[in-house]
Amino acid sequence: MIKRNTQQRRHTIITLLNEHGEVSVDELALRFETSEVTIRKDLGALEKTGLLLRRYGGAVSVPREMTQATTEAISANKQNIAKAAARLIKDHNRIIIDSGSTTSGLVQELGNKRGLVVMTNALQLASAIHELEHEPTLLMTGGTWDPHSESFQGQVAEQVLRSYNFDQLFIGADGIDIERGTTTFNELTGLSKVMAEVSREVIVMLESDKIGRRIPNLELPWSNISVLVTDDKLPDEAAEKISEQGVHVIVAPYSN
Repeated sequence: MIKRNTQQRRHTIITLLNEHGEVSVDELALRFETSEVTIRKDLGALEKTGLLLRRYGGAVSVPREMTQATTEAISANKQNIAKAAARLIKDHNRIIIDSGSTTSGLVQELGNKRGLVVMTNALQLASAIHELEHEPTLLMTGGTWDPHSESFQGQVAEQVLRSYNFDQLFIGADGIDIERGTTTFNELTGLSKVMAEVSREVIVMLESDKIGRRIPNLELPWSNISVLVTDDKLPDEAAEKISEQGVHVIVAPYSN
């Protein structure tokens, strides 16, 4: 069998799980002609994203009753935010979509957009963009793979970005300090800053429960942010203070 790349292999593993309910490390290693160590890494990454449960010697599907209620509520809320953000995108725009669970929902909303140029630093997003009906021109940053954010980072990625200019950047955050701007647990903030530098408009997408988190690492100051898209659980006082920073606040419906 021809060796598949990591994302293709992991997608196939999930397909096999959906079909059979369980998979084993040794069978997968044989199928993909790769080492058991590689397969265990795949299963670990997929478990981290909630797509399976690891068991001795392999993995099993996640029981629906364990995940359905919370996952559907979380994903629906993120998707509502993505829908609101997508309304800002016009045909033929040149956009950047940063890696992240909230920004990833934006791809599903691009199906009717035509002539887009889309840059991303995430393999998973690139794969999803490639599947769109009106396939955009797809650009990848390249760079050094960061397993924490599951995206490319570093000087090479920054140099690639500086070769272009974009209409919009869509980016998430781990938190928001109302006085300062977006914050993150990840100390690698250089690429985010370059993304903002090369974009005319910066749109931050995140759920309102992250607002008020004063994580030490400042990612983007308010002066770099044009729009905040969040849900309607945003307190009025917080919305007012953010608006005073010159940021346009867009509220999407909240899903319980």
